[in-house]
Amino acid sequence: MAGGPFAPSSASTVSLPELRSLLTSGRARLFDVRSREEAAAGTIPGAVNIPVSELESALQMEPAAFQALYRAEKPKQEDENLVFFCQMGKRGFQATQLARRLGYTGARNYAGAYKEWFEKEG
Repeated sequence: MAGGPFAPSSASTVSLPELRSLLTSGRARLFDVRSREEAAAGTIPGAVNIPVSELESALQMEPAAFQALYRAEKPKQEDENLVFFCQMGKRGFQATQLARRLGYTGARNYAGAYKEWFEKEG
């Protein structure tokens, strides 16, 4: 991979049209890293809510513990298109960097975040 795994590249971000096609084809997993209150008020359908403050411990849990807590299958490090998003983009970016540091090579940030999704899709 050119520039190494931590180089900012287009591969680490997802645009709204790309996100739409990934979701339509079932090729992305979405993680809403906003607070539980924010996510409860509305999220992108199918997203798993893991507040960014919990993400590091969540991604290091045993799969069964992750499943019990988040009611979702724990992502694998080799999974592609693990898409993180927040309200405006900052926490989603932090979450993506964190996941990549922990070896999740397919971690990507939906840079438009929930704000864009809500404006275009909501």
